[in-house]
Parts: sequence; structure tokens; C-alpha cells
Amino acid sequence: MKILKQLSILTLILMVSVSFGQDAPYFTKGQDPKPEGATWKKIKKMSDEFNGKKVDEGKWQISGQGWIGRAPGLFLADNIKVGDGNLQVTSTKLPKPVVKQGKTFTHGGGYVGSWKGMTYGYYECRMKANKTFMSSTFWLINDRNETTGCDKRTTELDIQECVGQMTGDQEFIKKMLNHMNSNTHSRGIKEGCDIPSGSIGAKAPLNELASDDYHVYGVWWKNKNEVLFFLDGKFQSKVKPEADFSIPMHLRMVVETYNWNPVPADGGMTGSKEDRTTLYDWVRSWKLVD
Repeated sequence: MKILKQLSILTLILMVSVSFGQDAPYFTKGQDPKPEGATWKKIKKMSDEFNGKKVDEGKWQISGQGWIGRAPGLFLADNIKVGDGNLQVTSTKLPKPVVKQGKTFTHGGGYVGSWKGMTYGYYECRMKANKTFMSSTFWLINDRNETTGCDKRTTELDIQECVGQMTGDQEFIKKMLNHMNSNTHSRGIKEGCDIPSGSIGAKAPLNELASDDYHVYGVWWKNKNEVLFFLDGKFQSKVKPEADFSIPMHLRMVVETYNWNPVPADGGMTGSKEDRTTLYDWVRSWKLVD
């Protein structure tokens, strides 16, 4: 009876933990930065537990929204699945090269983007990176087609951007393997608009490869000039973007290629499907309300 009672208590604790995790952002004790009297409200159109059998295309667009990928990595909807409680984005080698928009593609990646955009809030995901030279990412970016005047510019907020294998020779790539690599970008400024461009970022060590295990990557986009990064529920750093971050942005979960981490001689796809797949256990977006 004592063992059964202990198991019941443990089950209850786990149920409470899971429920709490879905009803509020993932923070360790004392790390929740919300002001007194405020509450986190989940934005359902930008959140998903990925417990179904297919991508919810009412929330997520999986064809690139006009962006087909950075050569040699082509975005393929067929590389995106939902199963075993995860969004699965698998990197592949194409049977033969494909030429699109004047560029040659030899590999397949994947793009998942939210239809909905939002400004200030908390954005987080639980992700395990793939082990290839291709990326595993979680970020936000605005849609220039939704803006006018001097706001017709690009603001990008990278929460996590990493790779599973180093093939380039630049020193910074080493930290792309085992750090949370975050960034803020301002670019594409229209002529005559007095808005600065540039990038300001931050890093936090994982103490293991990003492909070794899941980690929770989060950002509190607090206001137009304060961005706070969190790793596994703990505050890491605060960044002031080069230009005002005040334009609604959309979530992105992308596996792509980089020119600074090129395709290796063996094609880079010798590992198992599991090794070639980026896993997103869940993604959640929150807005502060009084």
C-alpha cells in the first residue's frame, strides 16, 4: 500500500508539472520575469504541443512563403512531419541536383512558419538539434509585405541558431555546436529613413552539443529596445537591438544550409534519419496581460 501511495503522489506531481508547463512559460524557480499583477496568456495560433498526427496548417505554413531556401538547401514540405509528440524536420540529400530561381540545390531542408505575427511577448520551444552540417533554428522575423513607409524594413530575432557538424574553418562555428546562439538584426532600411542597421547578439553555453539532448530556448521580447534570452528556464542575457523592435514578427522553425558551413565531401547525410532530424517537442508563445 505504501508503494502504491508513493506512486500516486508521484503521478499527481507529474500531472501538476505538465499542466503547469502548458499553462505558463517554462521558468525555473524565481526566474519568471513577469511584473507583479501580470499574467502570461498563451497565444494559441503561435503555440503547439505537436501531439497530433500531422502539421496543423491552420497555424503553420510549411512551404517557405516565397522563400525556397538558401542554396544548396531547398525547403521541402515532405521533410516535415509530426509524430511521437514532436515536430520533425529532417535534412536530406536530393536524388539529383535541382535548379530553381537560377540556383542549384543538392540538399533538402525544411521551413515551418506561423501565419500569425505578434510583437512583445515570451516565445519558447523545447528542441533537440540534428547532427548534420545543416542548421536547427528557432526565431522570429517580420513580413515586409505587412508594413509601409520606414517600417518597410527587416527586423529579425534569432532565439537559437546552431549546427550539428562543423565543416567550415571559421572560429565562431565551434560555438554553433554547443551554445545557445541568439541575435537581433536590423537591415533593409529604405533610403531616406533614419533607422540604424546592424546586429547585436548573445551566447550561452549548453555544456554539451545541441544535438545531444533537448533544451528549452526562450526569449522575452519585452519592448522595442529590450530583449531578454533564457536557456532551460534561466535568464542568460539582455540585448538592446540596433534599431527599434516594434514591428509584429512571425515564428520560424527552419533547417537550412549556410555558406560558411559548406556541404562536406561525403555529402553530409551518412547518419541515420534520427541523426538527421531536428525535433521540436513543443513551441509556446505568450503575451503579458494585467
